[in-house]
Amino acid sequence: MAVNTSSTDLELMRRVASGDSKALEALYNRYSPVLYTVINKIVNDEKTAEEVLADVFVIIWQKSKQFDFNSANVYTWIITLARNKAVDTNRRINIEIPAKNYSDDFENQFIIPNLSPAIDPLDLKTALSLKDNIELALNRLTDAQQYVIYLAYYEGLTQKEIAAKLNIPLPTVKSKVKIALSNLKENLIKGEA
Repeated sequence: MAVNTSSTDLELMRRVASGDSKALEALYNRYSPVLYTVINKIVNDEKTAEEVLADVFVIIWQKSKQFDFNSANVYTWIITLARNKAVDTNRRINIEIPAKNYSDDFENQFIIPNLSPAIDPLDLKTALSLKDNIELALNRLTDAQQYVIYLAYYEGLTQKEIAAKLNIPLPTVKSKVKIALSNLKENLIKGEA
């Protein structure tokens, strides 16, 4: 069955879930450039980023039925999956966690996204069109605010881990993250006006 390049992400995910490898190939062609960029930013190694990207598409192939088709939020699910897998890979490399500790249960709990139904659907084209606004909004944050967001998103640190890394109290980190996210949201709203 030929894949229509105008197929929506949701149509492709439905076809992947039914075992259509051509639909997976279409998703790969559509998403691999942006996923590779996100993954490489996190793992900071081209070879590892390529391996993680391949792993992400294996997971999509094997776990696509766990996607909430009612949400229609393929973009957020795939990006979050790639981010989670990259952060986990980074942690495993840095802490030297044995591969035997990686199980299907672990993957289902920590790698596969469990998105809130309240998240509005977003497609790749729209996300890419917002890229400049998001970068501008991030650049308007203070260096400290950018850094806590970086530690949380790209390094995948918990607030407790951020507090330990920065040697500051946990309530201070919670406050910094909350203010950074609030300012980011405000900057995004200003950017749209």
